[in-house]
Amino acid sequence: MRVGALRHSARPVPAEYRASFRHLYLDTAWFGVLSASTMAFVAVYATRQGASAQQIGLLSAGPAVVNLVTTLPAGRWLDSQPINRAVFWAAALHRFGYLLYVPLPMLLAPQAQIWALIVLTLLMSIPGTGLAVGFNALFADAVPPEWRGHVVGVRNALLAVTFIGVSLLCGYILEQLPFPTGYQVVFAIGVVGAAMSTLHLRFVVPLRNGRPQPRSGRSLGDLAWPGRSRTLIDSLRMGVGLRVLLRRPSLAAVRTRAFSQPFGKLVAVLFAFHLTLYLAIPLFPLSWVNQIHLTDQEIGLGTAVFYVSVFLGSMRLDRLSQRLGNQRVTATGAMLMSSYPAFMALSRGLPLFLVGSAAGGLGWSLFGGALTNYLLEKMPEEHRPAYLAWYNLALNAALLLGSLTGPIVAGWVGVPVALGAFAILRFLVAFAILRWE
Repeated sequence: MRVGALRHSARPVPAEYRASFRHLYLDTAWFGVLSASTMAFVAVYATRQGASAQQIGLLSAGPAVVNLVTTLPAGRWLDSQPINRAVFWAAALHRFGYLLYVPLPMLLAPQAQIWALIVLTLLMSIPGTGLAVGFNALFADAVPPEWRGHVVGVRNALLAVTFIGVSLLCGYILEQLPFPTGYQVVFAIGVVGAAMSTLHLRFVVPLRNGRPQPRSGRSLGDLAWPGRSRTLIDSLRMGVGLRVLLRRPSLAAVRTRAFSQPFGKLVAVLFAFHLTLYLAIPLFPLSWVNQIHLTDQEIGLGTAVFYVSVFLGSMRLDRLSQRLGNQRVTATGAMLMSSYPAFMALSRGLPLFLVGSAAGGLGWSLFGGALTNYLLEKMPEEHRPAYLAWYNLALNAALLLGSLTGPIVAGWVGVPVALGAFAILRFLVAFAILRWE
């Protein structure tokens, strides 16, 4: 998050950019409403309806499977369409599914609702892949390089403020209204956020004939990644790398060289860390509801604390990166992230839950903020898109394997023991990142 970009610029924004910039700001503000309502609470709702660890894992793993299968076809489709129109329709189709969440409690029994949510998530991930790939290209086309830091900084600040406020509001609503009416209201709030975000995407205009323009390998750092199921990780954008793979089939040689060089070993270490992340993620709602016995308002408070830490940590990111380097900052963030499942395993009430949320959010801000630039330092500039594309595939493989394996382990040893073991694994791999050269 480039907070420095929020300072008053010595240059006024040129008139031809203002409309698109304004719609990009409003898009991310409304996306924060969606993220802090429906996206933040759907796994908690499924857990309160009796979802098993395996079913929660499917909510995470399903989109990864769809992403792996549909990313290349989505890239080909985007290459044949005006990018702004393609992104709008992908967003509309993807987010229509959130409207169907609202009546589920009135239509189906609890277990049927859980499976309906899983199926809807899978179906929504098909256009969601196009949205995730296409938004990156649309942003690059609509915002010239010299203004990207400024626009991303404003977007991230708006996302953080909106997310914090709406998550607290949703926690209050869930505390005041009976179950499941409260969740229907929260899902309806998400529908409004999804519709308004999609509307503003419609008015983002590319600068040059709607076609993708060359971009540098520098990370945009935008925390709002439309089309993805989570917003707390500043993950690598997949669009540019996959577009290059589509246009240059001969890059198999580049892939072989990438994995025979030190970059391949680095990807292996990061694959291991992402695997430890996603081993634990399906277990968190089970821990909050069944082990710690948190109320929905307390879960909303913890979500807000998490995101406050993300925001505050991001404010120090540039200075820390300059002082310590991207590798050490990435490793430090990974070590802090290791504490989150440990706190969840030990927690028996709100205090440790909030402490863990604060530590985890700080870790996310450092790890997510420095990781992209650390990767870019370790790959040849002329082949960056291809290297990033293969890293993205490794990331999705870790998501799929971890989301399916974590619940199985929890079924053997119990959720608290599994979280403690995953915390130790996270720390060991984080230490490997620190030692990697």
